Amino acid sequence: MSAIRFERVTKQYGTLKALDAISFDVARGEMFGLIGPDGAGKTTTIRLACGLLRPDAGRISVLDRDPVKQHRDVTGTIGYLSQRFSLYGDLTIDENIAFFAEIHGLRRYQDARDRLLSMTQLTSFRGRRADRLSGGMKQKLALACTLVHEPDILLLDEPTTGVDPVSRREFWKLLSEFLANGLTIVMATPYLDEAERCARTVLLHDGRVLAIDTPSNLQAALSGRLLEIVTDTPRPPLDLIATVPGVVDVQAFGDRAHVRLGGETQEAGITRVTSQLEGQGIRVLSARPLAASLEDVFLELIAEK
Repeated sequence: MSAIRFERVTKQYGTLKALDAISFDVARGEMFGLIGPDGAGKTTTIRLACGLLRPDAGRISVLDRDPVKQHRDVTGTIGYLSQRFSLYGDLTIDENIAFFAEIHGLRRYQDARDRLLSMTQLTSFRGRRADRLSGGMKQKLALACTLVHEPDILLLDEPTTGVDPVSRREFWKLLSEFLANGLTIVMATPYLDEAERCARTVLLHDGRVLAIDTPSNLQAALSGRLLEIVTDTPRPPLDLIATVPGVVDVQAFGDRAHVRLGGETQEAGITRVTSQLEGQGIRVLSARPLAASLEDVFLELIAEK
């Protein structure tokens, strides 16, 4: 049985089609990524899985239950951390957790609370008011509040947006620990480096599924077709590289150009690009084969649409 399953789910807001017949399933105990830019449909997908929205077409199941028709049952099995998760600033860490435990009807939550505080390294701050916590500590507290009722599935809607790099790393360490304990995690994120940490990802764009697979399989589809070119110019000469036969696309990444080839080999591509640039008086400082990132995959899939 899948933890979550979407079958040709469509959701519209007036004339705007936020999701267009998307299908995917999430296995139990899996870290699953919903990947895409703003407006791709990630938040709508998360809210549908929570039963907070009703689909206009298609079917959704969460642990074999309908999240709308069996909303109360589903609520007890999921933890939902939204983009705008609200802590109560005038309450302490302990008081915030107690409040969310009571929302779920828990009477005996102290063991779960203490375990979560230990895992998030908040035990020594439990008497501090939430409005006096750093951004990273607030995010950890929000996670503890979300998990105090010990759900089977954790739904995260861009939880690391606006969080500093150190706190992001600590947050991911926590998620790895929860995952090792059998929790199913679904994360919506615009950060493709985070997507590479997931067992599988679905790439969304304009409410449609571009691809579903493991990050390594998605990257392998572009294997042998990318180059990185560095020249002595202040900016990569993208227009000139784009005219080279065999070049399908070229994008700037800082002072470097990432070049996507058609059917020819990387070695032949390097020779062609180097010859073209040096023929125009541009010195090539470095030209090397490049392993595909998820960002490269995403850009190619969008270009093919």
